[in-house]
Amino acid sequence: MSAENLILIGVALVAIAAAAAAFAIAYRRSSDWRSGVNAETLAADRSEVAEPVVVTAARGTEAAAAADTAEAPPEPTTPAVEVVSEPVVVEVSPEEAGVTRRQFFNRALGATFATFMAGFGLASLSFLWPKLTGGFGSDVNAGKVDELREQLFNEDGSITPLFIPEARAYLVPYDESSLSPQFRDIGVADRGVMALWQRCVHLGCRVPWCQPSQGFECPCHGSKYSLVGEYFAGPAPRNLDRFVLEFNAADELIIKTGSIVQTPRAPVLTVKYPQGPSCIAATVGAEG
Repeated sequence: MSAENLILIGVALVAIAAAAAAFAIAYRRSSDWRSGVNAETLAADRSEVAEPVVVTAARGTEAAAAADTAEAPPEPTTPAVEVVSEPVVVEVSPEEAGVTRRQFFNRALGATFATFMAGFGLASLSFLWPKLTGGFGSDVNAGKVDELREQLFNEDGSITPLFIPEARAYLVPYDESSLSPQFRDIGVADRGVMALWQRCVHLGCRVPWCQPSQGFECPCHGSKYSLVGEYFAGPAPRNLDRFVLEFNAADELIIKTGSIVQTPRAPVLTVKYPQGPSCIAATVGAEG
């Protein structure tokens, strides 16, 4: 299972856990709130302010009362006893009060955003994390050097470079007696083979091999190179880039794709080119 699949599974599990927590909180808020409040608080909530008790003074006789009424207007009566009830304040613990709706939505939003950022961060880290073993940029084992050399030569005497996909390189042979001095003692030529990067040094197009001309010809802008990657024509500023080579104890060729060597244009080609017709439609004259 790849790292990307593990990341997606982890993000999904976190999202499910966050949804379950949100459901539990919502269910708790929807239940009867009276079950979480103590009896003293409920009793205080049901209390009402008592009606004022009005007590009036008794008169001696009805006649006296009538006389008083006739002589002066009745005075407003005031209650003799007034009962005042003070509210009872009972502090409720956070556990009893629960979570408010605002708090619930704020926490749910924060948890969702944190889950998204965690998934995005893990995906970015997986994408940017360097591959320490295998693949381009590392040391690629191409196999036994003797077996590789046998695959380079055809029965008619022509040469067909061996393409190593994992290294993105063409393996080509060379003649030790005619090898250009600029390729010596820099680790790019050994045991009769060199590894050329497939990338054109002009704008990065892949340069295919042309069997009739026995060279490399870029179809993008017409740059041409000889069998050993020496510049011949076109807008390319230099020779094809090449990789440093090593051999292990088992006599296997190791192409160090992390070590790229650049060489300038050669004033004189060390390998005959072209040996036949070009493979690209547009031909470019040789430049000095």
